[in-house]
Amino acid sequence: MSESFRLKDQPSSERPRERLVARGPDALTHAELIAILLRTGLQGANVVQVAQHILQKFGSLNALALASVDELKQISGVGPDKAATLVAAFALARRMEQERREESPVLDNPATVVSFMRETNRLLNVEAFQVLLLNTRKKLIRTEEISQGTLDTLLVHPREVFRAAIVANAAGIILLHNHPSGDPTPSEADIKVTRDLIRAGQLLKIEVVDHVIIGRATAERAKDYASLRELGYFYV
Repeated sequence: MSESFRLKDQPSSERPRERLVARGPDALTHAELIAILLRTGLQGANVVQVAQHILQKFGSLNALALASVDELKQISGVGPDKAATLVAAFALARRMEQERREESPVLDNPATVVSFMRETNRLLNVEAFQVLLLNTRKKLIRTEEISQGTLDTLLVHPREVFRAAIVANAAGIILLHNHPSGDPTPSEADIKVTRDLIRAGQLLKIEVVDHVIIGRATAERAKDYASLRELGYFYV
């Protein structure tokens, strides 16, 4: 770690907790927000430096959010209590997202679907296939995870997809999965699965509304998702 400076020797306007109170959380860096949770540093490194070290070790907030107490408490300056505090903070964030998802939004376009599901999928490092069950007004009934695959392979069977829809008496479904590579472009397998499920839905009179793939936006690619319906793959 770099040369340490004591936070209590800094002007109050530069200390994370005081800055948060004065200017709000958006004015703070990731490391400063984590430092507030940690509260104290260790000999030779103040709490912000410890927080910076944690971020460097995990590489991103996404990876840090997946860390266990055992993984965190191995880091210098982070014992069991601080590790538990960090895990609890990220768990609360996920529960807030779950509460938001349980408010039964109307999912009638891919941008709304992605806004609703982005945070859940952003933390995944393997492909996960999910089905959003909708009523006749395209309001969410609930979300079902059907399967998880490797980075390259995802196995989906119509029986598993439509069993949940039938039990929920859903009028329609939205298929959704993530591409951990970040590129949401549909593969040939994605297109084939979509068409197979559309045909199965027609037999069961359950509409497949869309198949949305979530990736990551880049400087060259403004959208972090692809809609197979928008791309014209919904003919069978």
